[in-house]
Amino acid sequence: MVHQAGLNFGVQSIDRQSLLNNSVALLETALAFSLPIVVSTSASKVYSGPLMPDLHALVPHQTIIERKNMNVWEDAACQAAIAATGRKKLLFSGMLTEACISSAVLSAQRDGYECYVVGDACGGLTTSGHELASQRMSGHGAQLTSWLQVVLELQRDWTRKETYDGARAVIEKNGGGCGAGLRYARQMLPH
Repeated sequence: MVHQAGLNFGVQSIDRQSLLNNSVALLETALAFSLPIVVSTSASKVYSGPLMPDLHALVPHQTIIERKNMNVWEDAACQAAIAATGRKKLLFSGMLTEACISSAVLSAQRDGYECYVVGDACGGLTTSGHELASQRMSGHGAQLTSWLQVVLELQRDWTRKETYDGARAVIEKNGGGCGAGLRYARQMLPH
């Protein structure tokens, strides 16, 4: 996760509020399913700024790794944190799609990781830049997805009681019409 307040000003590929909402939804999904989270920033004291406050509020005690380069994979501390999760399937989100995201995804794939890019939780400098970077990552085997698809694939079955409340809450809060439908079903239909 690479979501910095200063970089947000340069994002033009998606409405900035939608990017923030989608990123919050993705982070809430990770928390609901107890997924390991690695957060990093770059040039946070100079240009890029700190982790976006709405995201930081969700993980106030999360270690944020400050790196020197755009590519998370070229930072030893980030790579060690990712390896320490023991996961071979990685979800990527953040800014900027053309740099921080695509570089890390392509590098992780070369090292044998299965990469999923949560496209609606990524922002590019331009729409075409975001799309071209997404196409390039996809062409190299990365799977493009959305935050809603992630939560639905993780939940898979609404009878899975251990994650039902968390998944439902994320979708109700952030899922537009899908969330309204879940809220309706919970509030209006007999159980």
